[in-house]
Amino acid sequence: MRKINLFLFSLVLFLSFCSQPERRPEEVRVRLALDPETLSPVSYSHVEALPILNLLFQSLLSADLGTDEIKPYLATSLPRVERQDSTTLFTYTLREEATWSDGSPVTADDIAFTLKVLKAPLLNNELLKPQVAFIRDIRPDAENPRKFTLVCDGYAPEMELLSGDFFILPAYLFDPQGLLKSIEVAALQHPAPALEKDKKLQAFATRFNSAGYGRNPALLQGSGGYTLENWVTGQYLTLKRKEDWWGNKLGQEAEHLHARPERISFQVIPDPATALLALKNRQLDVLENIAATEYAQLRKDKAFTQDYALYTPDSYEFTYAGLNSRLPKFADKRTRQAIAHLLDVPGMIRVSQQHYATPTVGPIPPSVKEYYHTSLRPYDFNLQQAASLLRAAGWSQENGGWYKQLNGKKEQLTLDVQYRAGSTTFEQAALILQQHAAKINIPVTTQALESSLFSQKSRAHEFELFFRSLSGNPFVFNFKSLFHTSFAAPGGFNYTGFGTPESDALLDAINAAGSRQEKAKLLKRLQEILHEEAAFIPLYYLKDRLALHRRFSNTKVSGLKPNYDVSAFTLKQ
Repeated sequence: MRKINLFLFSLVLFLSFCSQPERRPEEVRVRLALDPETLSPVSYSHVEALPILNLLFQSLLSADLGTDEIKPYLATSLPRVERQDSTTLFTYTLREEATWSDGSPVTADDIAFTLKVLKAPLLNNELLKPQVAFIRDIRPDAENPRKFTLVCDGYAPEMELLSGDFFILPAYLFDPQGLLKSIEVAALQHPAPALEKDKKLQAFATRFNSAGYGRNPALLQGSGGYTLENWVTGQYLTLKRKEDWWGNKLGQEAEHLHARPERISFQVIPDPATALLALKNRQLDVLENIAATEYAQLRKDKAFTQDYALYTPDSYEFTYAGLNSRLPKFADKRTRQAIAHLLDVPGMIRVSQQHYATPTVGPIPPSVKEYYHTSLRPYDFNLQQAASLLRAAGWSQENGGWYKQLNGKKEQLTLDVQYRAGSTTFEQAALILQQHAAKINIPVTTQALESSLFSQKSRAHEFELFFRSLSGNPFVFNFKSLFHTSFAAPGGFNYTGFGTPESDALLDAINAAGSRQEKAKLLKRLQEILHEEAAFIPLYYLKDRLALHRRFSNTKVSGLKPNYDVSAFTLKQ
């Protein structure tokens, strides 16, 4: 049966690849796990769309995957920042060379138009609207059409990045009739109900929200170095390099701006086993998120490693366990600490990650040494310490279990563990916890829930313990929505109910910290409280597992998604 399945996979791949245009030497083929529903730079809903959008559109600022630093892209430099009481001004100047596909310049008018699209009612902008909520207005420079100032509410260090981290849209393409021209950005900060009845806004919304706006190659043309050439749903998307693209004319000061490969082809292969087979058959140049066991086997394959380089960069994605501290049986932090001692992190890493992970004491990546609390130690797997903490929390052993009087009723300590169905990593973590908890007579049940139901129960606080993962970056450490008590109500992102008056104050102070030294001190104290309270229990940070064909150089491997910069790939001579 295994042979037949492999033959069918091979046949599907053969038919899929043979139906495509002939492959050229400079073409890079990348696996795409999911066919994006849309490539709208405002209303995309799948992360799979981002690598493609990054090649079509640009933002003012972005991360250079070669250095993991924030650098100016459409802007000439990082913004000039001026703090004025409760207002902060961010002043940008756009590059003189920056142009749209028709050769017209990128100007402050395009920035203003983009902000209108991101903030206006009636539009499908729910994903990105909160990101720019702090931007109150834009002030174009009277003398320089490429210069402008963003007027923002309050101040937080991450505002510098967020003020320039959204795709800029060409007004001439998206709004040729000027339907949004009469609407001011400031009027959208707290839009009047009457605005939704504006005929021009309604007309724009009807077009913008249509499916065609996210699939039309004539519209999906930004200031980036590529245009959408072909999109065969469920099979592939190809991007073609623009002729004489403006970014290639810049010198060494902007070497992070490039469009080197002639063509980039994204192959839609949902099944990981099929994707791995395509890689082994040399039908892909790039494959990320390779299963740990398969990756270990590839490392031993001499024929494969002659053609492909393998990388394991430290990622910014971590796995954690969440305990519902609102439940009476978990109200005492010593009970939560005892459960933390049952989480065999080294065992989880060994079984599910083949050692391609790093234990962590908090939501700060260990690779970010400035902010990571090196003096803390993760909870070790320790059955005796777990039992001791349970006794200290008032639990007693009897009848083959642990019991305690809670709200006038004798209750047994049990654990119900939830995780997203389809994740072998979380399933294995749940089984490991179940096995170890049984050794000290704590019954554990496990539930694999469909993704939407799992999220629904987390938001409604209908869980005891879950396993989840979170992705971050090395630039922004705003944890307020995760840990502040103001986000602990049903529907908020503080699922575990973590929070103390001190931690609330810390979270506010972290976001207002004026120096990196001050922020480091505050973040380390937050990690101490998280560790002591043991409601949100970080387990480990993942290492990405990536294969890149050796015929390309300048791949810029990074822990930041998508872990490589395909626009920089240079074909070796």
